[in-house]
Amino acid sequence: MQEPTERRSRRLPKASMQAQVADELRQMIISGELPPRSSLSEMALSETFGVSRTPIREALKQLQTEGLVEIRPRVGTFVAVPSHREVAELFQMKELLEGAAARLLALRGRVPETERLQSVMTEADEATQAGDAERYGRLVHEFHELIITGADNGKLEAHYRTLMNQLAYARLVRTTLAQPGRIRESDHEHHQVLDLILAKDGNGAERMMREHVRRSHQALLSGWDAAEEA
Repeated sequence: MQEPTERRSRRLPKASMQAQVADELRQMIISGELPPRSSLSEMALSETFGVSRTPIREALKQLQTEGLVEIRPRVGTFVAVPSHREVAELFQMKELLEGAAARLLALRGRVPETERLQSVMTEADEATQAGDAERYGRLVHEFHELIITGADNGKLEAHYRTLMNQLAYARLVRTTLAQPGRIRESDHEHHQVLDLILAKDGNGAERMMREHVRRSHQALLSGWDAAEEA
């Protein structure tokens, strides 16, 4: 796949160039701006970011360790495409971490995150009624983020951030929500999770959140199967 032809300038200050380049590239990959299998040219990226090729090369090595980039010696560097097995394993970890986060948040009782979650669900209901998948997708992201941050567990959150980077979920959620009826199902599942959190039912919240993640994975697999048959 060719290097994306249009890319806005991302001139960076000299301090911590490698870290800044890695952060920028990570977000471009996770968001889908750099789609799977995209070729990543050190020379082109050097021009894009206005830095030498050394911090570009080191940033790409870092992203390779995170599972976002694949470096093939004497061939090139590409945005990684996780296998179905890798995605399944990542979803299993997502299920465990988000389930634990939902339980921890439920045990905390009323906190700012639960207040915002109720507002998010009101907005999500509106997006669902309007059939606005793009807006609903943004609210899905915020819903899950609030549960993770609301758990108030730094170690859990750190592992979750690494996991979500590897999963590049922002790309996958579009496929998931494109499945017929999935937006309404997802909205209903979110309501069930939130109701259990507000009831301070930690075990129930964890169980329902894990079920929700499993259903999301199933919807993703259905989307992939449909794409392969097309």
